[in-house]
Amino acid sequence: MMSVKDREVGTGPELLYLSRGNLAEAGGESPALYAEVIERTLALHAEGKFVQPLKPYLRILDENGEPGHIADRIIAMPSYVGGGFGISGLKWIGSKHDNPAKRGMERASGLIVLNDPSTNYPIAVLEASLISSMRTAAVTVVGAKLLAREGFSDAAFVGCGLIAQRQAQSLIECCPSLSRVYLYDVSDESARRMGAWLQARYPNVAVQVEASAEAAVRNGEVVVTCTVADRPYIPFEWLRRGAFVSNVSIMDLHKDVFLKADKVVVDDWEQANREKKVLNQLVLEGRFSRDGLHAELGEIVAGRKPGRESPDETIVLNPMGMAIEDIACAYRLYELARDKGIGLRLPLYE
Repeated sequence: MMSVKDREVGTGPELLYLSRGNLAEAGGESPALYAEVIERTLALHAEGKFVQPLKPYLRILDENGEPGHIADRIIAMPSYVGGGFGISGLKWIGSKHDNPAKRGMERASGLIVLNDPSTNYPIAVLEASLISSMRTAAVTVVGAKLLAREGFSDAAFVGCGLIAQRQAQSLIECCPSLSRVYLYDVSDESARRMGAWLQARYPNVAVQVEASAEAAVRNGEVVVTCTVADRPYIPFEWLRRGAFVSNVSIMDLHKDVFLKADKVVVDDWEQANREKKVLNQLVLEGRFSRDGLHAELGEIVAGRKPGRESPDETIVLNPMGMAIEDIACAYRLYELARDKGIGLRLPLYE
């Protein structure tokens, strides 16, 4: 297969294929790159400079005709990002909760397709899971800068797979005050593996594996959930006063956390209030509404709503994940790869 540099340009419609290795070579493992793109994208969200249909979930019934695990699905995430991006695209990402244990594979995998909005022709296909995990971590980084206590030093991670690893990497590299990390996973081996990875990479950060989720959570000024939990297990009483929780895996917090927190923030209200997630359950029960929401994160980025106003505030960020985040990050990496001659150019027609 010919590389970008080898293939003649101008022989017809082409698209650029970028593997995970190509993306890493182009800068796709840099937390700072994603944080900068995500901050810009969230501001555009607040300004309404995007198109983002509600993402559909493809779920298959199990052999007994019952719905499978909550993490077993394929999601289609289309969007257009305006502003300085001007790009359309789709993330198509699948997940099986038992891929790691049963098949020795990563839980999630997928592709991102980018389309030139002037023609709607595809211009690139990118491996999705690296971008997806890194942009998810970048949302936590942006949230922590606006919603966590200034100069926080302690972070707890519940669930110690790839997502948690990217979250920890990004927070450590983007938040210099972070000096202690607490880990818990139902698999002690997974927690210790992540701990060893962090210690080798960041020797100045103290890492402690805890025996329970409660012990980890109680230690965190910043708490990040990274599990495949299908029911809540973290009550409000576990949280330190003034904690910031990035509820990445969505189903981990008991309802009382949302009801007792000083501020609840989401990335996008329409995306967050669906799929029978905990927040959606509270809305259906009449116990929460958009009126009870403090803000969408982009409103805080854009300065329309305040972030943290007191050291004692307990703040929850409930990010469902937005297609505009994936598409904006993918487009930035596409630009970098194209300019560096990285990847494979594929003809659209023979």
